[in-house]
Amino acid sequence: MRDVHVPVIDVAPFLAGDAAASRALAREVDVACREIGFLTVVGHAVPETLIEEARDAALGFFRLPLGEKLRTPRPSHESGRGYTVFGDQALAYSLGVETPPDLQESFGIGPLDAPPDDPYYAAPEAWTFFAPNIWPSAPIEFRPALSRYFAKIDILSRRLMGLFALALGLDERYFDDKVDRPVSSMRAVHYPPLRATPQPGQLRAGAHSDYGSLTILQTDDDPGCLQVKTRRGDWIDVFPPPGAFVVNLGDLMSRWTNERWISTLHRVAIPPDGRDGSRLSLVFFGQPNYDAVIECLPTCRGPDNPPRHPPISTVELSRSKHMKVRYKDVGYEAARP
Repeated sequence: MRDVHVPVIDVAPFLAGDAAASRALAREVDVACREIGFLTVVGHAVPETLIEEARDAALGFFRLPLGEKLRTPRPSHESGRGYTVFGDQALAYSLGVETPPDLQESFGIGPLDAPPDDPYYAAPEAWTFFAPNIWPSAPIEFRPALSRYFAKIDILSRRLMGLFALALGLDERYFDDKVDRPVSSMRAVHYPPLRATPQPGQLRAGAHSDYGSLTILQTDDDPGCLQVKTRRGDWIDVFPPPGAFVVNLGDLMSRWTNERWISTLHRVAIPPDGRDGSRLSLVFFGQPNYDAVIECLPTCRGPDNPPRHPPISTVELSRSKHMKVRYKDVGYEAARP
């Protein structure tokens, strides 16, 4: 069996409209999505300065005293907005695996420009996806920096869906009307230095798969890294090149492709050899419109390969997955890393 790794794919020719190069890229993407469900993307045209501004602003927030961070708390476990305290969730519960809380804290935002008078965005099934963002007053650059980053990555995610369409033998614009009002979200995730020995089975982020169509991750390459589980059951480390994004598929895309493409388990490990440095990740979760119908794509079925799943909407699938994550009500003292 050949070695499995997360391939590096330069998407610049596709973004530039090079048709011949795009066809070759599409074949590379299809292989990566079939074999491991992860790829490392370079040539994405997101300015390095914008990435650094977002990272600096996020780190500035996480360095604040806990009392300051708690001024913008996550309103509820159903909400994807605001600050989530250290040790509040255990992602492995989404797989039915009981573990201690994950060693992380985070801050979440969602779509930036939902029109308040448009009934589409005010529908009962839409409220969690388009709830107003909650912004801290400090650091002052937090809101503008993360807003600019979110907007740029949102555009990239839609372009990547076009590349995905080509990789699946579809017209490049096939997904356009399914992602023109997406319910994407983003979390800045901070893994503080470890001040105590982790409990058995405890990780910075427990093993899980993502829910949506694709995830775009900007992260450090320090020890205590992202790990991906291969088809043969091995965990491999992922160290992205400087300036690159790690892109992975979610459960929704696997279902959309009739499991031709895979949504791979991944986790964030404890730093080895007693090293206890902090780690920051900016995680963009790309999702289609909440009312998009996720059903087997026409190029992913045939007489010998019938659809494996019934149609389901984005909102139904998202809620069914979210309900499996275990949250813990963490008090002020317990929230200290």
